[in-house]
Amino acid sequence: MKKELGIFVLLVVLCALGWALSPEHSFLSQANVYNLLYQVGMFGIFSLGMGLVIITGGIDLSVGSVMALQGVVLGMMLNDKGWPWPIAVALSILLCIALGAFNGFLITRVKMQPFIVTLCGLLFYRGVARFVSNDETKGFGEATGFLGVANFFKGKFLGVPTAFWLLIIVAALMWVLLHRSIFGRYLYAAGRNEDAARYSGIGTRGIISSAYIVLGFLTAISGILFAFYTNSVSPSGHANSYELYGVAAAVLGGCSLRGGEGSVLGIIFGAFLLQILQNLVNLLGIPSSLNFAVMGAVILLGVLADQLIKNRTPRVKAAA
Repeated sequence: MKKELGIFVLLVVLCALGWALSPEHSFLSQANVYNLLYQVGMFGIFSLGMGLVIITGGIDLSVGSVMALQGVVLGMMLNDKGWPWPIAVALSILLCIALGAFNGFLITRVKMQPFIVTLCGLLFYRGVARFVSNDETKGFGEATGFLGVANFFKGKFLGVPTAFWLLIIVAALMWVLLHRSIFGRYLYAAGRNEDAARYSGIGTRGIISSAYIVLGFLTAISGILFAFYTNSVSPSGHANSYELYGVAAAVLGGCSLRGGEGSVLGIIFGAFLLQILQNLVNLLGIPSSLNFAVMGAVILLGVLADQLIKNRTPRVKAAA
């Protein structure tokens, strides 16, 4: 809980700085807060799935490419083929779940490294997206025949974006799953020491594979939100490097890349912190080309803090 409290304090400090430094205090304007909540919702949902995978000691670098493939396929089914939207949306979600299950299979059954599996996925899924679309942008036009579902994902309720409401629902379910279920305890055990967990009778293969499947599902939800938000999907650039946002949010939120550590609340705070930093870059007129520099610095600082804590812990125990 100390990590989450520290991140929350940092969030408050950043918000205060944003209000003080932004032109005409625009940071807390209604339009900017609405946009911030929208972005946090879209990025936060799949960041929760990324955090789940990181807790197992894994990583997924293919998230952005999966979103690009899903978006292209969804656009083709809805706009080009005119399929009913329930079928198109369901199939796009199943596609992401299947890709997550495939990653989990290669990692747990074939014993390949998560980094290698998902790095290949990053390249392969993006390539497939470009191939099936003939490298053409797939748009949703005027959403004829699926205007209702498009407006739902792009809309708001009680003045709050639908994306943020979905994040709240997903976060609540993930909190129960991770912190109040046997599955969550097994997940942490597999992340801390997979061999010890397996010798204790835990089916670590199934547990770790499930984490990638859950990430696939949450990537699908975020992917639909992003697709309707942009209203068009370029197979070569859509969701490019979004996996870095997920990793950064999870690491900022207290997830250790060594596995076995992390919390839902921390990941949500991490997503907020990352989007506030991005928002401040825009409001303060800092060149947008520095966005990736900000992300890189954030991930580096998060890993550095985690390493310093790890190095300090044995000394504290020895002193005790």
